[in-house]
Amino acid sequence: MPHTHTSARSAVAADASDLELAFRSAGGDELAFEAIMRRHNRLLFRTARAILKSDADAEDVVQQAYLRAWQALGDFRADAKLSTWLVRIAANEALGQLRRRQLKVVPLESAMASTEQMDDEWQQDDRDLRPERTAMRAELRRIMEARIDMLPDNFRRVFMLRGVEELSVEEVSQILEIPEATVRTRFFRARSMLREGLSQDMDMAVGDAFNFDGERCNRIVLSVRALLSGRPQNP
Repeated sequence: MPHTHTSARSAVAADASDLELAFRSAGGDELAFEAIMRRHNRLLFRTARAILKSDADAEDVVQQAYLRAWQALGDFRADAKLSTWLVRIAANEALGQLRRRQLKVVPLESAMASTEQMDDEWQQDDRDLRPERTAMRAELRRIMEARIDMLPDNFRRVFMLRGVEELSVEEVSQILEIPEATVRTRFFRARSMLREGLSQDMDMAVGDAFNFDGERCNRIVLSVRALLSGRPQNP
């Protein structure tokens, strides 16, 4: 039965508004605060990730942001959205970490040695040949080829000869036995269809970028809850 009671409380917290959860959290309700974290984890993580460009650093920032938020919830007012208030805290934490990185003093000898090493690596290792770049280009090529294959036959033939093989309009006209004006029209239309299709692929990819999966969400929530258990909330 205790498990059922806890589940019921969690469900109530999950269905509550941000404002209600904030007031309950300010009164020390950790389940309400957990609901806040699960609701806004992805937003805070992506905000921190955009500033720091590191998954691990972003996770640390999100945890610190929640700890600060827990301490300051008594000062939260409904004149701003809770999500906006939380994002500001996370962004400030991330920017603070970024500034601390930049203020670190590097000894001149170390800096010079690092620069020389980078120069050597640059000369010895073409960036475009590195495995991650090669894999990325291969994936982009696969997407482009799939989109070209989806073009209607007449448009695909023109695009392959004109766009991929880089034949002249006159040559394509002669090969396909169609007027040059038709070559230009079909090539223009094929490029438009490719742009539209690739734009859709890009929009979907952007939506999935820096995905905040269940494991990461649970890890942050559990870490913050563990830290809160040892920290009294400010009145």
